[in-house]
Amino acid sequence: MSRILVAEDDPHILRLIAMWLRRQGHEVLEARHGAAALALIEEQAVDVLVSDVNMPGVDGLELIEAILPQSRVRRGVIVLTNRWDHGEIRERLARWGVQVMPKPFSPTRLSELVEALVRAEGEPAESGENPGLAAGATEVQFVPPPANLPPA
Repeated sequence: MSRILVAEDDPHILRLIAMWLRRQGHEVLEARHGAAALALIEEQAVDVLVSDVNMPGVDGLELIEAILPQSRVRRGVIVLTNRWDHGEIRERLARWGVQVMPKPFSPTRLSELVEALVRAEGEPAESGENPGLAAGATEVQFVPPPANLPPA
């Protein structure tokens, strides 16, 4: 069973993602803001972090920046955002090599992306290597939204 941390300030979206991932057999930790996610990551490593970008206090970008040196996310990071076209966000995410899923998103597509990260070949990263937060990464994996969802 994989441990997934979901950081999302919208309680409805947080519950939806957590419920969906639990149905897929994952252990899910929930955080309503970045500071809570940081506290959870300090207590225990996770396989995948799913984080909103726009959260009060410590936002998703600050959260990712804070966990980079810790290597407490073994498999990868998925960022949920409706601000993908913002240049600074795009640049920072590209540098970190994270997965990007624009809002609105399909829970099925999110689940597929989580599964792909969890099933990545090799052992979970423990020595600072992190396939989802590749040092010097120059490309962001962009997951397009499903065609049948209206824009945010």
